[in-house]
Amino acid sequence: MEAKLTELVDRLKAALHDNLKTVVLYGSAVTGEFRAGHSDLNVLCVVDRADAALLEHAHGVADWWMRQGNLAPLIFTVDELRHSADVFAIELLDMKLHHRILYGTDFLDDFEVPLHLHRLQVERELRTAWLRLRQAILAAPLSNKVHVDIMLKSVSPFCALFRHALLALGHDMPATKRETVNAIASLTGANPTAFQTILDLREGKRKKSEIDVEVSLNAYLELVEVVTNEVDRRLESA
Repeated sequence: MEAKLTELVDRLKAALHDNLKTVVLYGSAVTGEFRAGHSDLNVLCVVDRADAALLEHAHGVADWWMRQGNLAPLIFTVDELRHSADVFAIELLDMKLHHRILYGTDFLDDFEVPLHLHRLQVERELRTAWLRLRQAILAAPLSNKVHVDIMLKSVSPFCALFRHALLALGHDMPATKRETVNAIASLTGANPTAFQTILDLREGKRKKSEIDVEVSLNAYLELVEVVTNEVDRRLESA
């Protein structure tokens, strides 16, 4: 991982020159929960100008990075980040709390994330993710492998939303996915077993052959439904 990150920074510096101000690593790679084959190396590039010419110059680097199995880097100017902070409160708050500077200065320590719309974003994104999970299950073939893949791909985003739901409800944000699942289940009365099973699978602690996929899928969807509706009810009453 370190060799890849070093090469990424070198390629970005060669392509963008003095337009590149900061390169930030965020997400599971800095929280200690990175799992090869499941996790992405998430990178933000802060630049002076994010015009078409910059995107063209950065295309080769982004193409190489995506061929390594990663998402394309995010590209923002500092002003764009500030103006987007109320819309992307969840993402920027996570980034502010857990990040590593690969190049340039650390502007995130003093970066302010306004939380007045955070609660609204949590409600909207949690319900949207729930509906997308339903759609994914509806559209999927009746295959254990496909159903397991749906849960594996969605477990990390749901854990992130659960963390922010806890924050929106006035609770501390847990440090790990497991702690988050247990905390949100305890708060809402949901059953965390299916999520813990998928986290076991993601971490190599359990094999697919050991899982009753149909039971896990039903329990997984049920937890998302219970949490979504209960968080929505509590936030509205608050």
